[in-house]
Amino acid sequence: MQWLLIAVLLACLCYNAVAFQLCQPVSHLQSTRGMQLDMISHGKGFRKLNLPADQRKALLRALTTEVIRHGRIKTTLIRAKELRKRVDKMITLAKKGTLHHRRQALAYIYDKDLVASLFEQVPERYGERNGGYCRIIKDPIRRKGDFAKMCVIELV
Repeated sequence: MQWLLIAVLLACLCYNAVAFQLCQPVSHLQSTRGMQLDMISHGKGFRKLNLPADQRKALLRALTTEVIRHGRIKTTLIRAKELRKRVDKMITLAKKGTLHHRRQALAYIYDKDLVASLFEQVPERYGERNGGYCRIIKDPIRRKGDFAKMCVIELV
């Protein structure tokens, strides 16, 4: 009986020693950040917004049209960050003002009259500004249904 008890104790000690060694960081894998591995984000050019490509494009086109029409809208923070790229591109096209750029804007924005007014007003409003035509203001109150971060995106 005593031999069995000694064997069980030795087995437990060996198991704990192996488990203790596995918990210790390996010296050649250590870096300044410990054992945490960081992923590199190659090829992440845009946010997918948890939508298929056609729905995502339609949503961003509609939101871009509304931001240009009203000057400011309230939406989620992630949508606003992705929308800012599109709105800045449309304003840059309007600043250039050529027929080719007008046709590119007409292909993206839903309202033709809005594109005409955009190409009239933008050169005088943003003529000496080099970029950053949108401002995102975070709202401290989150959306009630899913607790999403909300913000207001507006033209400067």
